[in-house]
Amino acid sequence: MRAMVLEHLGRLEDNPEPLRYLERPKPQPGPGELLLQVTACGVCHTELDEIEGRTPPPKLPVIPGHQVVGQVVEAGPGADQNRIGEMAGVAWIYSSCGHCQHCLAGNENLCAAFLATGRDAHGGYAQYMTVPEGFAYEIPPVFSDAQAAPLLCAGAIGYRSLRLTGLQNGWNLGLTGFGASAHLVLKMVKHKFPDCGVYVFARSAREREFARELGAVWAGDTADEPPQKLHCIIDTTPAWKPVVQGLKMLAPGGRLVINAIRKEEFDKQHLLALDYPQHLWMEKEIKSVANVARRDVAEFLELAAAIPFIPEVQEFALEEANAALLELKERKIRGAKVLMID
Repeated sequence: MRAMVLEHLGRLEDNPEPLRYLERPKPQPGPGELLLQVTACGVCHTELDEIEGRTPPPKLPVIPGHQVVGQVVEAGPGADQNRIGEMAGVAWIYSSCGHCQHCLAGNENLCAAFLATGRDAHGGYAQYMTVPEGFAYEIPPVFSDAQAAPLLCAGAIGYRSLRLTGLQNGWNLGLTGFGASAHLVLKMVKHKFPDCGVYVFARSAREREFARELGAVWAGDTADEPPQKLHCIIDTTPAWKPVVQGLKMLAPGGRLVINAIRKEEFDKQHLLALDYPQHLWMEKEIKSVANVARRDVAEFLELAAAIPFIPEVQEFALEEANAALLELKERKIRGAKVLMID
């Protein structure tokens, strides 16, 4: 099969073509696994974090890609043969142990044996990939393959973030940063919680205007004070300053959920900026989001089909993966970038 393979880590500024277009052996499904013939794979900022060493793969070479859509063409021993022919998706969560306390509680994302697609196991920048059957999700027919791919990451992690806020209808929700995940959260809130007010904090005037177009009741800069205290906030930025600012804007008993795979280094300046009475008093909470669980992916796909979300996409050929990554690095974003694989 053909694949784009990561063999060495490094900054894209030093090497704008970090992936090599290679022939690789076609994988064979093991016990309980499905073989997917990949038709589309989304390109995500997390791939940049992997390539540039901020969340590096445990071993190289590896095939990246964790927003995978494909047709099930083979089922390994013990897997459901009836799934052959199904269009299935694979998200960031590739597998977990299945028997620890977290897995049994439906929080496979916290499992010590958690494996990430395209980092800890080969992903979807290829013609074929294998995946444990329980971690392949049926794609609703309302979506094309290209449309479904980006929903498997930004949508699923946004859905988990929203669940962790404990949001109730009529509450005020803040969104700090307004990228791919946050704008899908806004759409989810408008559908599930029509009486909630959504307040968006973004540095870009264009992003603030986009938020208003999607139904935000208010949009301002990250340091601006909203007209109302907020019951919960989802922070999607890599910086600490919005967290400190957000805590100040929370209502008593409010919760701030950090939806970020990494944060910049926490230094004394940030620590000294914390004022206990202003930022943490009155039982305010901070909660992080770690990966996604199977429930998040399955429930979000069902919700996305009901709304429906139809994301704007920009298509690339498999061998153009480096060009897509470089555009993402340079913030040349015209919809979600998706590799289309013959």
